[in-house]
Amino acid sequence: MWVSPILLLLAWTVSAATLLSPILNSSSDTPDLCQLREQFSLTGMHQDGDVIIGGLFEVHLLALFPELSFRTKPEQLWCHEFDMEGFKAAMTMAFAVKEINGNPNLLPYIKIGYRMYDNCVRLHAAFRAATALVSGNEKSFSMRNCSGLPPVLGIVGDPGSTHSIAISSVLGLFRVPMVSFFATCSCLSDRRRYPSFFRTIPSDAFQVRAMIQILQHFRWTWVGLIHSDDDYGRHAAQSFHEDIAAFGGCVAFSEILPKDNDIVEIRKIIQVIQTSTSRVIVVFSTGSYLLPLMDEVVRQNVTRQWIASEAWSTSTAFLIPRLLPFLRGTLGIAIRRGEIEGLEEFLLSVRPDHSPNSMVKRFWQEMFGCRFEPEEALAVAEGRICTGQEDLSKADLAYSDVSDLRPSYNVYKAVYALAHSLHNLMSCVPGQGPFQGNSCASLHDMQPWQLLHYLQSVNFTTGFGDQVTFDKNGDALAIYDILNWHGMPDGTMKARTVGVVDESQPPGKVLSLDEDKIFWNFESKKPPRSVCSESCPLGTRKVRKKGLPVCCFDCLPCADGEITNITDSLECFRCPKEFWSNLEKDRCVPKEVEFLSYEEALGISLTTASLLGACIAAVVLAIFVYHRHTPVVRANNSELSFLILLSLKLCFLCALLFIGQPRMWTCQLRHAAFGISFVLCVSSILVKTMVVIAVFKASKPEGQGALKWFGAAQQRGTVLILTALQVVICVIWLCTASPTPHKSTHYQSSKIVFECAVGSVAGFATLLGYIGLLAAISFLLAFLARNLPDTFNEAKFITFSMLIFCAVWIAFVPAYVSSPGKYADAVEIFAILASSFGLLMAIFAPKCYIILLHPERNTKKALMSRASN
Repeated sequence: MWVSPILLLLAWTVSAATLLSPILNSSSDTPDLCQLREQFSLTGMHQDGDVIIGGLFEVHLLALFPELSFRTKPEQLWCHEFDMEGFKAAMTMAFAVKEINGNPNLLPYIKIGYRMYDNCVRLHAAFRAATALVSGNEKSFSMRNCSGLPPVLGIVGDPGSTHSIAISSVLGLFRVPMVSFFATCSCLSDRRRYPSFFRTIPSDAFQVRAMIQILQHFRWTWVGLIHSDDDYGRHAAQSFHEDIAAFGGCVAFSEILPKDNDIVEIRKIIQVIQTSTSRVIVVFSTGSYLLPLMDEVVRQNVTRQWIASEAWSTSTAFLIPRLLPFLRGTLGIAIRRGEIEGLEEFLLSVRPDHSPNSMVKRFWQEMFGCRFEPEEALAVAEGRICTGQEDLSKADLAYSDVSDLRPSYNVYKAVYALAHSLHNLMSCVPGQGPFQGNSCASLHDMQPWQLLHYLQSVNFTTGFGDQVTFDKNGDALAIYDILNWHGMPDGTMKARTVGVVDESQPPGKVLSLDEDKIFWNFESKKPPRSVCSESCPLGTRKVRKKGLPVCCFDCLPCADGEITNITDSLECFRCPKEFWSNLEKDRCVPKEVEFLSYEEALGISLTTASLLGACIAAVVLAIFVYHRHTPVVRANNSELSFLILLSLKLCFLCALLFIGQPRMWTCQLRHAAFGISFVLCVSSILVKTMVVIAVFKASKPEGQGALKWFGAAQQRGTVLILTALQVVICVIWLCTASPTPHKSTHYQSSKIVFECAVGSVAGFATLLGYIGLLAAISFLLAFLARNLPDTFNEAKFITFSMLIFCAVWIAFVPAYVSSPGKYADAVEIFAILASSFGLLMAIFAPKCYIILLHPERNTKKALMSRASN
């Protein structure tokens, strides 16, 4: 992926008659003398030592390239716009080397030197500086075959991700270790492509995870993304897209900052920001890309919650009064701040007479606006002559301010990482080394790849208390400060630390945030809401809106019997079998158990009717017992009448077994009692009808012998046998498939219907069928005997009663089958009561009428006269 840019760079350099690296050529006149084919003009500084380490820093922000021509040799580039922070980072490296050389416990017999160059924030300059570091920059030296030890064993830098990608791609071929202090592109963690790259700053992958921690904390799921069009921005944006999707967030829009600061493209980005419903915008960019956008933010009066990446969260270019109304409240991810004891005194001690090199002279000229004679070409101002004795402590407070060291602290750690690796290398015991034949490296033939071996396993703690070690990809332990931009009384802004993101902490404690210290740039002074759709409350589920990101959704209520007890649930969960959802659909509650109870109106009505019928039957029985010697009672066998009244009373009372909570004994007894009581009643009516017919036939000469078959004993026996058959049916039913209490949800899912399962439908049908058979026979016989003389005749009343009985039970079957739950019991009770009242009224009401209201008709003479009439 990165071969093409390098080849293009190589082609550009060669076409300009300037080589990619200072290649050594042997002179034909002096075969032992090596000469550089070309020497680059680089701004830098150096210090001699037994071992040299290199450094690449951004000391100037701009570089002027001469026009290219294929006929003449191009001029050297010229760098300008001095960067004080970049120079401070370079001086931190110089301080770290000085401190290491003065440490008796670290490399006590070796003096470290350095060679540092300015990359001018341009890839061409950075690549030239890197090749100068690994190949040397002397014009000529004596060496057979132009081969030998490289001038530097390792390089601190480059701060830019794009520069590091290109340089490390080449240096990795020769296993030259490179420890960057500011390159964060996650692509550099690829050990296969960049085997010698390390860094003391976490990669963008960790930075993105730190931002995701903040978004999760404030529940910002609908965020905008803006990134620069370079390696840093593109890879950070890719990681952000992946990680925000993992935690359930969405990118409302993703815009790329144009490289050439095209105002038309920038205004399009502002328009997208203004039209979007997102209130939070994450920006991965450097200040040079971002400044034109912020200028347009001021012009368009755009207020949003900005989330700054580490590339611009600490940039002083944005902490100005003009941007205060729009950028205060910004939350940023910043490199870990550190403290370096003695650095301030060292920075103030830097003087051009002590360090005769171009980088320090450029710094001095920038600080005091002077120039050195006769080096007027290096002067940055047409002012007075520099004496070299100016007082640095009064020149620029930002230069000597060491209270907020971030990139410089990473430089400090990078230098010490190389020093500790070198110390471990020199501490190798001969014969126990890690190299071929258990050998160790020596100071005189040390190779970069040998230092690389020890750098991979280096582990030490800085004086500030931070542990420095590298994982298998060359990445350092991830720890960030969280900054919040506050407005100051003088109209400027200041970044204050409000929290820490530390990946080394256990889950749940990675983010530590002091919300009381955070300033919010909104009227409410509270964190903004930034969601595409509000969270779905309990009892609802998320349904994604078609054609929109997953963060845009509707909230649909759960169906009956389903709940969600968490917000933003993707699905509803069905309640257990005996539970049902409450009205809010956020918890399961026990289902209502339904049965025909004595407390409800229907149960009370049926109970009253049942008791009333039983009382009426008892009263009629008492009347008949009291008037048992009267002709009306004695006619047609009074004993059967008593038996019918007794069975009707039992029929009325057995209806009560169908009311109340079903239990095993009530379920088994209700149908058995009902079936036996009705068979007793109907069989008695059947025998009474047969007696009527037998008596009538006995009154005729040809039927004198018919009555002997219908004596009292035969009547009782017939009733007993017919009833016994029903008893047998009930016993078989109860023994084979007994009715049992059953909780059913078949009729209504929200309720548990507590009913008596019949057990065997065939048993229940046989019981009803037997009753129906007896009733049908009784009806038929009574209908045939309806015209017999009134003296002996009850056939008309029996016919009418059986007609009512059969009509009720014929209507009962479909009504019972179609009625759910307790209403099936109510239908059966109604059938029992209706048929019982029908029998009672049709058979006994006329007799009671005569007995109570017309006693004069309750005589044998009156009955006989009716017969004659």
